[in-house]
Amino acid sequence: MKIKVLEKVSGNRAEMVPDLAFKLMALMFAIRDKIVKVDKLLDEFGICPGQVIVDYGCGPGSYIKRASELVGSQGRVYAVDIHALAIEAVKKRIRKENLINVTGVLAQGEHRMLDDNCADIIYALDMFHMVKEPGTFLHELRRILKSSGVLFISDGHQKRVHAKAKINASEAWMIVDENFHYMKCIPLK
Repeated sequence: MKIKVLEKVSGNRAEMVPDLAFKLMALMFAIRDKIVKVDKLLDEFGICPGQVIVDYGCGPGSYIKRASELVGSQGRVYAVDIHALAIEAVKKRIRKENLINVTGVLAQGEHRMLDDNCADIIYALDMFHMVKEPGTFLHELRRILKSSGVLFISDGHQKRVHAKAKINASEAWMIVDENFHYMKCIPLK
């Protein structure tokens, strides 16, 4: 009984958490973002004005304002998530903060929401542990990233060794650097 209730609230390591769990997560992130400037992590990614950035698994949009500032008026930020509540939260943030270069994108199954080779940088932070089919996911990221692009991906709530094994098994990426927060990957040709 206790496990069933926990699964209903938080999901069973599924790709999409239930609405209640998403709302609780968004509340925790809002509190966290007031205390810790998590979006400063983006300063390490080498984001430049005019680039196209994809925030994959954007959740309620903790990183989109900083990404918007970094790419400037000539750049574009795509905030992508599989959860409709995430895209609703992002759209509210876009309106509230006048982020005219940010677009919320609801990822839906096999539907390709972004063009091939459209992104200069993709970051997927604190979500990789939720992905049921990591090979498919990593190939989708490879599809949308330019051949000269870079992927920054964090472990999420899994051991680094497991995250690295999934990345290596995809045969789509080479891990070129890593630190406590993320792995930096380049696409394999």
